[in-house]
Amino acid sequence: MSDGDLTAFRETVRQWCRANVPADWRTTQTGATEADFVAFQREWFQKLRAAGYAVPHWPREYGGGMPIPEQIVLYQELAAHDAPRLVLAFVAIHHAAATLLAAGTDEQRRRHLAAILDGELWVQGFSEPGAGSDLAALRTSARRDGDDYVITGQKVWASGAQYADWCLLLARTDPDVPKRRGISYFLMDMRSPGIVVRPIRQATGEAHFCEIFLDEVRIPAANLIGAENRGWQLAQQTLGAERGLTMLELAERLGNAGFGWLVRECRKPDAFGRRPVDDGDTADRLARFEIELAGLRALCRDLVERHDAGTAGPADASVVKLYYSELLQRMTDFGAEICGLPGQTVLRKPMSGGWESGAWVLDFVGSWEWTVPGGSSEIQRTIIGERGLGLPREPAGA
Repeated sequence: MSDGDLTAFRETVRQWCRANVPADWRTTQTGATEADFVAFQREWFQKLRAAGYAVPHWPREYGGGMPIPEQIVLYQELAAHDAPRLVLAFVAIHHAAATLLAAGTDEQRRRHLAAILDGELWVQGFSEPGAGSDLAALRTSARRDGDDYVITGQKVWASGAQYADWCLLLARTDPDVPKRRGISYFLMDMRSPGIVVRPIRQATGEAHFCEIFLDEVRIPAANLIGAENRGWQLAQQTLGAERGLTMLELAERLGNAGFGWLVRECRKPDAFGRRPVDDGDTADRLARFEIELAGLRALCRDLVERHDAGTAGPADASVVKLYYSELLQRMTDFGAEICGLPGQTVLRKPMSGGWESGAWVLDFVGSWEWTVPGGSSEIQRTIIGERGLGLPREPAGA
């Protein structure tokens, strides 16, 4: 693709953003009811879908097929125009789609990929009490009974489960083999009898994390994805979608809205007319953040390009995920420090946004989510050491 073609595409996206990104969405989504939030998310998804921007990373036959250079431009422009995030559709368009495309049957793909484009919402049912970072220790059981599997157990930290139509579920089908070998992967209809969802109220006041209780839930054997007892390997591909291509959008948003909010905060005068940015140490920290953001964005672009070319290394996505999550934490921590006491009273932030809203205390509290999901920072460092650098594996029990 020539530079001229990319320039023309960028201008097309810019014009679309000017015409379609709601200018007041941060105001209307601050304090919005759950019903308004869901309605807004569905409407925004369909706007992006109509333009061909909702699932650019999917294969062309399913509604995507956008070349990688154009995907990079698209996410850059959406971030630059402060477009809302596809919060509710995130698991569906990334995790569920990646799983279906990698291992789904033709019938599973036909059934769900089209439904996702029409608004079908998904939740990820992986983590459990006592099986978070050590996901392979999960205990939710799946027992074969004729044409069904019968599921009993509990999931936790299931983001958006209260809205979801379907669930990507990991359950243990063989308790007598090493823990990574006895796990199977299912597609579970969230309307099935025996499912109870309980939102978890967080320190920020939000409740997008949920618990899912499963009591003798019957899942048709046709909803097994991949082979029985081979779910662990497939789950790594699902998690790879979170650590990999999705980071491009998040990095661009952090570099645009996030850094922009931080700079504006540092330019605000206090009661004595002093601006934090006029302090040399503060200016140095801003400069370091700008350099780190440039590095993060370059890493993300490089990962996307090498992933498309088939040359990405086994730990490259973990490097990006680790770098992003800890940079996000440092930036929001600095914002909470700079905003002072007045910032401690800002107790609402817009829904449909990310972790860089300018409500610094809430952003900082929320940033801790990112050093845990998709594999904690400790897990990412282990992956980088063992798979990336070739270091010896840690002894069992260490």
